[in-house]
Amino acid sequence: MKILILANHYLTLRVFRRELIQKLSESHEVVISLPEDSKEYMDELRSFGARLVYVKNMDRRAINPIEDLKLISEYKKLLKEEKPDKVITYTIKCNIYGAWACKSQKIPCYCNVTGLGSAFNNGGLLRFVTSKMYKYSMNKAEKVFFENKGNEQTVLDMKLFKPSQTYVLNGAGVNLEKFAFTPYPENNSKITFLFFARIMKEKGVDELFYALEKLKKEYNNLQFNFIGIYEDEYEEKVKELESKGFIKYFGFQKNVVPFIQESNCVVLPSYHEGMANTLLESASVGRPIITSDIHGCKEAVVDKKSGYLVKVQDKEDLYMKMKEFINLPYEQKVEMGILARKHMEDNFDKNDVVNETISVIGL
Repeated sequence: MKILILANHYLTLRVFRRELIQKLSESHEVVISLPEDSKEYMDELRSFGARLVYVKNMDRRAINPIEDLKLISEYKKLLKEEKPDKVITYTIKCNIYGAWACKSQKIPCYCNVTGLGSAFNNGGLLRFVTSKMYKYSMNKAEKVFFENKGNEQTVLDMKLFKPSQTYVLNGAGVNLEKFAFTPYPENNSKITFLFFARIMKEKGVDELFYALEKLKKEYNNLQFNFIGIYEDEYEEKVKELESKGFIKYFGFQKNVVPFIQESNCVVLPSYHEGMANTLLESASVGRPIITSDIHGCKEAVVDKKSGYLVKVQDKEDLYMKMKEFINLPYEQKVEMGILARKHMEDNFDKNDVVNETISVIGL
């Protein structure tokens, strides 16, 4: 069979879908459609076993009806040229306009909703428009994959899809070899917390800044490492905390494994997630997690055994859970890390998720 994959950025595929593409390429012809600005990564993506084609009218963030209509036309033309047997789509624009094009040509389409995001969670006009577009374009999709049951239930309650259309995967899974288990840091006086995600309000950084500033005044053996690009509104705060010695900021890092390995605990008090890959990766390495008690985060934690769940947007609860972790005996922290790894092995093995995806698609 010929499989066409529609995506809006090479990183989505390189970081999270490499194993799926490689597995598909063993038995099928795989073609990947990306925006033209992805050409510099052509050789790397080809090494996965796929052929690349490009679209011109892909603006990842802006909503421009004229450009979006051009993208639909471009996808329709691509489908006529490639004649795929099945199409797999990732990210909101590819899901909506790719499924729209597939519907017009009666080609089976499999859409991946990795998270509903602020468009749904904030409500208002944007939620209304997005939900209508989802329903119109994807109502004939063979399957719409979600990464947690909460997101699936939201769209079912809104009657956007039939229950037979939706399917929940355990995120993209985690590569247990790439994020191999590493023994817990030695028992010394320093306790290192790690946050690695985009530094923005919806990742819970306001609550985290509050908690760490309070904890820093109570304990002199804490280190808080931050990895990720910050939104403009947080530039001043990040620099202020760094100048005070409250945090160490490392910017964007291509390889986060060494930072996870040297940490004692990973914190992500996010407001909403599809499935937080940062948590899966951290748990796979064998590190306890403190995260929000919401779908997309709580699945990665066995509460009070491999980490702690925190009330969403509750800075005091976050502070208390971090303090509780700090005061645990060293042996209990080690045990938490071991249980975190086991939870990944039992439920989030990338190979299992890939095989399940292929099975549901019918390949």
